[in-house]
Amino acid sequence: MKANEYTKNKINPFAVTHDLREFDKETGNIYETVAILSKRANQIAAELKEDFQERAKDFASHYSYDAFDEGYENREQTELARFYEHLPKAAVLAINEFLNDDIYYKRPEKN
Repeated sequence: MKANEYTKNKINPFAVTHDLREFDKETGNIYETVAILSKRANQIAAELKEDFQERAKDFASHYSYDAFDEGYENREQTELARFYEHLPKAAVLAINEFLNDDIYYKRPEKN
């Protein structure tokens, strides 16, 4: 999922207090839910990092010593960095996905 897809969802980027019973409704175990959320948050963070690096790659290949071009590139780089800074944190996105039943996970069979 690209960063633009995360901005389409109107997610509150701030920490919100949730009822713990919301998190064990699927798994029956709050610790298992935390493990699922942690793994999904890591996936989201990796996707966002890859997307950022792909977009920032354009700036790394252009080296110009002209003051006008340098100021223009810096403004574009700043706008790109601000865009990613204003995205909700990966953990908040993972919690939102879990509460909306958008996370797919498999539970290994216990012998």
